[in-house]
Amino acid sequence: MSKENILFKLFLVWQLSLTALWWPANDIKNMCDALQVGVTQVNPDSIPISFITTNEAVSSEILNQLEPNYMYTQIFKEILLEMEHDQEQAIKILAMYSDQFYSDDTAELNVISEFKHDYRREQAISWYTRECFIYQMLNRALRTLDAGTIINMGFFIRDLHQQLHQLHEQQLPSYHGKPFIVYRGQGLLKTDFEKLKKTKGGLMSFDNFLSTSTREDVSLQFAKGALKNTDMVGILFIMTIDPRVSSTPFGSIKEVSYHKIKEEILFSMHTVFRVGAIKQMNNNDQLYQVELQLTADDDEQLRQLTEYISKYVGGGTGWTRLGALLTKTGHFDKAEELYKVLLEQPSSESDKATYYNNLGSVRHKQGDYEQAIKYYEQGLGIFEKTLPPNHPSLATSYNNIGGVYDNMGEYSKALSFQEKALGIREKSLPENHPDLATSYNNIGSVYDSMGEYSTALSLYEKALGIFQKTLPANHPSLATSYNNIGMVYDNMGEYLKALSFYEKALGIKEKTLPVNHPSLATSYNNIGTVYNNMEEYSKALSFHEKALGIQAKTLPENHPDLATSYNNIGGVYDNMREPSTALLFYEKALEIRRKSHPANHPDLATSYNNIGGVYDSMGEYSKALSFQEKALEIREKALPPNHPSLATSYNNIGGVYDHMEEYSKALSFHEKALGIQEEILPPNHPDLATSYISISSLYYNMKEHSKGLLYLQRALDIFKLSLPPNHPNLKTVKQSIEIVRDEL
Repeated sequence: MSKENILFKLFLVWQLSLTALWWPANDIKNMCDALQVGVTQVNPDSIPISFITTNEAVSSEILNQLEPNYMYTQIFKEILLEMEHDQEQAIKILAMYSDQFYSDDTAELNVISEFKHDYRREQAISWYTRECFIYQMLNRALRTLDAGTIINMGFFIRDLHQQLHQLHEQQLPSYHGKPFIVYRGQGLLKTDFEKLKKTKGGLMSFDNFLSTSTREDVSLQFAKGALKNTDMVGILFIMTIDPRVSSTPFGSIKEVSYHKIKEEILFSMHTVFRVGAIKQMNNNDQLYQVELQLTADDDEQLRQLTEYISKYVGGGTGWTRLGALLTKTGHFDKAEELYKVLLEQPSSESDKATYYNNLGSVRHKQGDYEQAIKYYEQGLGIFEKTLPPNHPSLATSYNNIGGVYDNMGEYSKALSFQEKALGIREKSLPENHPDLATSYNNIGSVYDSMGEYSTALSLYEKALGIFQKTLPANHPSLATSYNNIGMVYDNMGEYLKALSFYEKALGIKEKTLPVNHPSLATSYNNIGTVYNNMEEYSKALSFHEKALGIQAKTLPENHPDLATSYNNIGGVYDNMREPSTALLFYEKALEIRRKSHPANHPDLATSYNNIGGVYDSMGEYSKALSFQEKALEIREKALPPNHPSLATSYNNIGGVYDHMEEYSKALSFHEKALGIQEEILPPNHPDLATSYISISSLYYNMKEHSKGLLYLQRALDIFKLSLPPNHPNLKTVKQSIEIVRDEL
């Protein structure tokens, strides 16, 4: 199958589903609501607008207010303009797709049929200005970031852009290099108007194709039309256009428009303006004029913005970048389908290996570790046959496989692959190359998982040293290193040190990322976790809620990261002894994970585990046991037999049986947990101490105090070796030992 048929293949795979691929946006409406708008009605307020403010005194914060709508539509635009389409096939697909939305509208179905049979590239502007299904669907899709519709209309977006580009080139001489003014009247929600006022001096983008007029009176009437709605402000945009600067293509469309309106100037997507004066009109606090200046392509702020967006999904072809975008926004199933279709196309061995690696990454993120390994190994197999033994791509493959084994709890295998990657990099790269630091970080992560915190810390610090020598002070890799070191200190119970490093990571991210970037949410969650461990619950909640706020704005409603934040908030309420509130958040996390993950994903087990823990604390032991057994069932199916999470499940079930006074069953499960931990963990790992404490508690309840004391002493010995002297666990165990001794 040719590359031009990729879209058709995907269309069949996605089964013409009416379930859209929803993307984050500030005013997402569902598909049905959007299509209730009359097909011939033009809504001048429907164009999505993004505001990009800047603190000019701090150049590193130039992206400080980048809105997700702008970024995702910009990425889509870049990808779609690169792609080649089989025009005939693409037209048929769009017609079939559109038929579903207008199945009860005979007149519009006739228009769709006409489009299917008669559409030509040079008619794109005519069809767009006809205000039929094309106009309605495209505007709705770009406003709500409905990926399914945008992809199916990709060829039309490209045709419309290219026709405007041709018009721009043809008409440019007629402007004689003189600036001119166009107008646009529309309503803005009052909340958006407040954003606009704060954007003065910054940038403003119209994230759709932008219709303007050379007639001020016509545009003013549109602005006044918004006054009927008390939640709206009428805006007359006065736009100064300098034809001498390179910018988004635009053109007078009087000769090619369906309605032949001579005063209309149409701009392509993402026309960016510099915001000037904002003035009230006619002493009416609901009507304003806003002066805008068309921004040149070489504008420094716009250039930095464009560079940031380009890095977001990396390089490669339009299709591979689309796959990366789908993966980054949590649409894992769609990304997997895309990569599988790409594998069916004629392509180089290198491309095939890349697709297998991408499939491995998708499955890894979904928690399907065995399938992730299979895909990664397929990619590795191609690289091993086609590349020299010390090629960097081999190191990347070994890293990927090692990362999965780390998640699977198979630490010896994880170390083996990470060390293979390091070996290649040490032979082929200079001693301070950043990729070496990446390997040190990855190996450190395995030792962190194994509870060998001093070794992990040493490796993380080695990575940090390289990054500090070779990278700018605000480079994201430095933030990663600070984050890793913070995590080790958190695990060691050195919370103030953990907090210090997490805050360093956050400081870099706040200077280099937009305010709603998901990576900031990760930092807020990390800091919240430390405060939770320090029992400063109000601070913990504040940071977890900050993280959730960002994720709710920038991620699809069922993205796994939202579940993580709900889970974290639930954990704080759990520690605050507010079980009903904890249960509410844990159930929210579970609901998302059920929708976004396969049935045996380990994160589902975590949710069942947490809910079971709440029911245990509430004394509802049968419910607690049911949820803990669900967690165990998933872990037994999804994880290796000696994975530490299985030990967690056995301990939790043992704890419930202990509370039910079924001590023999409880002991059996605790010993199962201990057996796994003794097999896979270093002898001084804190998790072993936790199991010893559980068993000692059980013996205490069974009145076998001498045995209980023995296990408490073992736990204390481990904590003395693995935790700082002021760690609260040490104090707790010492107090428990005194209590048991009093019973002897």
